[in-house]
Amino acid sequence: MSEKIKIIAQNRKARHDYTVDDTYECGIELQGTEVKSFRDGKISFPDAWGEVVKGEIWLRSLVVAENPFSSIFNHDPGRNKRLLLHKDEIKRITRKVEEKGFTLIPLSFYFKKGRVKVELGLCKGKKAYDKRAGIREKDQKRDIEREFRHSFR
Repeated sequence: MSEKIKIIAQNRKARHDYTVDDTYECGIELQGTEVKSFRDGKISFPDAWGEVVKGEIWLRSLVVAENPFSSIFNHDPGRNKRLLLHKDEIKRITRKVEEKGFTLIPLSFYFKKGRVKVELGLCKGKKAYDKRAGIREKDQKRDIEREFRHSFR
């Protein structure tokens, strides 16, 4: 049986601004009202990034909107969230992040078996000419596919 995955949000800009070397599926430690906001898709993470602190990985700058239907015990929208990974994965990520230029970027958020998961990418920033080359390759591929479709008509 295939696992049901419901995508909450994707960071499309991350793949344009960074080259993704490796991806990890992480759990995320949430408070009760945060889960409701995730279900409604009320999250914002254009500048979110991951950081390794004392053997734990934390997600910074992720804004989860407050739920208007909850009580006075609502969560803090800008709270740092801890990511859940195995120790050996954390060690591997820590070694890579200590290298120059690597950073942790959330690529997407989704539900898997009713739990919120984060696809965390180990990324390296692209230069402006790399971005232009990527756009050029995408345009060329689109043109080739268009010509291929028209040749069959």
